[in-house]
Amino acid sequence: MVNFFFDGWEPVARILVVGTLGYTALVLLLRVSGKRTLAQMNSFDFVITVAVGASFGRILTARDVPLLEAVAAFALLIVLQHVVATLQVHSRRFNRLVTAEPTLLLHRGEVLHHALRRARITEKELGGAVRKHGLGSLQEAGAVVLEADGTLSVVGPDSAGDGGVLPGADQR
Repeated sequence: MVNFFFDGWEPVARILVVGTLGYTALVLLLRVSGKRTLAQMNSFDFVITVAVGASFGRILTARDVPLLEAVAAFALLIVLQHVVATLQVHSRRFNRLVTAEPTLLLHRGEVLHHALRRARITEKELGGAVRKHGLGSLQEAGAVVLEADGTLSVVGPDSAGDGGVLPGADQR
């Protein structure tokens, strides 16, 4: 019969040793890979983060995964992230493929409802971003942009410019 609460000290010791070594290897790999690996995330970065977390969790709990295989999995994921980041820098087409464009949600106090619906953001969330920026209402904001990393950027009323459109913002 399997004991659900305690199965001996050997599995506990394995988790402590493999967890410590795996964590150390992961920190070293992330340090070597550069700041971009830990920067604000686009969708590919998010996938890598989840995959690294899942891999780390698996080596802690699965007895049949050797430490070297786990470190190889970490290295592969980090190398893939580095390759994608390099391709993003060198290829506009590839960058557009893996990175969302910023989306204009509010312009000169006017809520762009179609953009809000597509972005699945409520007017309350928009209002919260405006208030965090120190403005009292949506009408006081020059613009609110949903950035590629999912954050809301608020542009003050004097910064929206007379051109009518913020450069680089998707208004569909």
